[in-house]
Amino acid sequence: MNRPDLTHQARWNVPLITEIRETGKRCYIPRPFEAEDETEVAIPENLRRKDDPRLPEVSELELVRHVVRLSQMNYGVDLGPIPLGSCTMKYNPKINEAIARIPEFALAHPLQPEETVQGTLKAMWLLEESLKELTGFSGISLQPAAGAHGELTGVLMIRAYHRSRGADDRDEILIPDSAHGTNPASAAMAGYKVVEIPSNEEGRIDLEALEAALSEKTAGMMITNPNTLGIFETNILKINEMIHEAGGLIYLDGANFNGIMGVVKPADMGFDVMHINLHKTFSTPHGGGGPGSGVVLVNQKLEPYLPVPRIKYDKKRDFYNLSYDYPESIGKIHGYYGNVGVIIRALAYIARMGGTGLRDACITSVVNANYLMKKVSAVEGLELPQDPAIPRKHEFVASSVPLEKKTGVNTLKIAKRLLDYKIHAPTIYFPLIVHEALMVEPTESESKKTLDEIAEAFKQIIKEAKENPEIFESAPTTTASYKLDELSLAKKPILTAKMADDLEKTH
Repeated sequence: MNRPDLTHQARWNVPLITEIRETGKRCYIPRPFEAEDETEVAIPENLRRKDDPRLPEVSELELVRHVVRLSQMNYGVDLGPIPLGSCTMKYNPKINEAIARIPEFALAHPLQPEETVQGTLKAMWLLEESLKELTGFSGISLQPAAGAHGELTGVLMIRAYHRSRGADDRDEILIPDSAHGTNPASAAMAGYKVVEIPSNEEGRIDLEALEAALSEKTAGMMITNPNTLGIFETNILKINEMIHEAGGLIYLDGANFNGIMGVVKPADMGFDVMHINLHKTFSTPHGGGGPGSGVVLVNQKLEPYLPVPRIKYDKKRDFYNLSYDYPESIGKIHGYYGNVGVIIRALAYIARMGGTGLRDACITSVVNANYLMKKVSAVEGLELPQDPAIPRKHEFVASSVPLEKKTGVNTLKIAKRLLDYKIHAPTIYFPLIVHEALMVEPTESESKKTLDEIAEAFKQIIKEAKENPEIFESAPTTTASYKLDELSLAKKPILTAKMADDLEKTH
């Protein structure tokens, strides 16, 4: 592997667009409003601008160059590996993008009559049927816009189920201490108290602690399987049996579905409801807050409570329609149909891969994770918090505690330095139960050559930490931005767009 060249710091001096403006320049000159213009008349007098908007004054060429420079500063999976644990940042095939941009999909309006969007509704219905087959569940909603949104939807259905039985006093949701941070947040937003269940030495749920926590107050439990350590809960059938015997329901956080896809069906493990991140498992772009899709699937117990509208297919008429005829539904949880662009991309991925291809993707992701884990854990200074003999699924968690004790170089510094090796940093400091955690998920997209390069980067960085630890004080040194002042960014963020002269006054 080529080590970073510290003699040349590749910096980008890209000013704010407000700093390159010149009075009078325009990209586009709109026609002046006529007195009888309908748009002008439609805006109430009290809502009309008193002054012209302070837009950047640049030419079209200057705008294009500015935007292109900004795009070149970004790092994406098309440039290199992004081994973010639990995020499943796999490659997004370009054919999926092309299909999602077919005008009949991309330009459809959600208020069009059903007969004019039959193709879109059919595509959504086909995705629903595919996901039900993969998971073993009987009901589904494509509405949730992200994983956490799917979690909230699922927990709201659990609440509706108990309320329909007069069991409002069941007000506790059990959640393992290794859970995704959104799990307790979703449960709390749905009005539940969160009861934390500790993990045992293997990184799995402690059954004795679970038994002690169960009571007539238990509404359900939220589990990620494989969990955030990349370890499969081998006692999952027993765990689900315990929850059901206590009168609760069991929720599967499907963010890690890539580690079991096509190999085991969540419904067969006894789960009542789950969400799937289409933007993770089924290879659609994500990050930066969107786009996303947190599809929710349920068994027959919870089907009556699914959000509306639901897609129905009339075989006799060969017609797809949206039905609101579900009186026990929790209602709408998203405007219109959900994030249709993501849905189309996911269907394209599934159709192209087929059942065998999806299973192979899962198996390859598991092989890649375990291969990289063996390589990384062999580097002196890093350790695995759980027994290395326990096979991981799609991801693994390492810790830099030994290195920090010896050199003072911690996980954050390792992550920053990895950027100089043209490798995106993994998820760090998560899960919280692992000190100085490095959570790595290579996905099935990466080749053995790339995995070896990632492992070699870790090896070189650990060597630098022992021989030249001061190098970490300025890392990253070859990226678009200098090492950021994170304290100031947190304490004094600039959250609104300002003109250059305004910024000068501020600082």
